[in-house]
Amino acid sequence: MPADKHEVSFHPGGKTVSVRTGTTLLAAARAAGVSIPVRCEGKMGCLMCKVSLDGEAAGVLPAREEERRKLGSSVEEGIRLACQAKVCGDAVVTVPEDRLKRAIRLQLERQKQEEDDFWLR
Repeated sequence: MPADKHEVSFHPGGKTVSVRTGTTLLAAARAAGVSIPVRCEGKMGCLMCKVSLDGEAAGVLPAREEERRKLGSSVEEGIRLACQAKVCGDAVVTVPEDRLKRAIRLQLERQKQEEDDFWLR
């Protein structure tokens, strides 16, 4: 792979894309067909595009001061804004589960547990 290209993998889902140095994680996600919610179109206004980076350096440039102010100590825990984090090496990114999908999944799990409990009586 050329030196200015890097692999970015998105979890869950395991989608991987090759992007140039300096590409934002949001742009990389879109190229990989991964949905990351955003309302401000990458202007750091909505804070909806939070992702988690796996690994120490994580293949992403350090957060700029503006992003650090928005996220606070979360940056130290590997949380970044996909619209601001720029790729500088191979990276593994975890995208949080959509809130609505999570609510539906939890409801379905509860229903299944209730059915299982009913039939085990």
